[in-house]
Amino acid sequence: MIRQSILLTIFIIASGFNLHERNSNIDLVKSNIWHIAGPVNENYETINAVRQKEGVVRVTAKENPVGEIELNVLIASSALNDGVPTNLSDNSRFVKIIYKSTQLIKLQAREGNETGTGCVHGGSHPRVDLPASPNKFKTIKIPWTHFRQDGLPDGKLLNIHNLCKFNFVNYHPVSGTVLEIRSVLIEN
Repeated sequence: MIRQSILLTIFIIASGFNLHERNSNIDLVKSNIWHIAGPVNENYETINAVRQKEGVVRVTAKENPVGEIELNVLIASSALNDGVPTNLSDNSRFVKIIYKSTQLIKLQAREGNETGTGCVHGGSHPRVDLPASPNKFKTIKIPWTHFRQDGLPDGKLLNIHNLCKFNFVNYHPVSGTVLEIRSVLIEN
């Protein structure tokens, strides 16, 4: 009887650890601070206050916007708009995003710099397109293999063992363009 109790206890503990591993996905809307640059109505404080209160990241292009809009979030939480890269598990296969947008958005995945102290800035980055979905929230699951340098089919693949942050970029915003993000879930 004692032996069966010990085996049952070991089974329950092992099951709990296994369950924890399956639920170790990271939702960057819930967990991390977001940063903004470009011609939008909202600022850093507003975006993060709404995110904490309503569970959504929302930005709106200003009237007659000039330049691009960059909404970004680090993979490893930081109050600064730069941080150390994250080494995702080999088991991680995708990022799942729930969003609504009145325009096409380019999702850039920024890798860490060579010294491992921050993100690579400038230049081009592995990226994918998030199609416009103006009327309802859309869920899209993007395999890491779809992120290619400059978005080109033969471009260099993203290194998920050196992932620093995501940039949601609107290169040609139109007045009143809205982007809302409910979830950015990284598998494992």
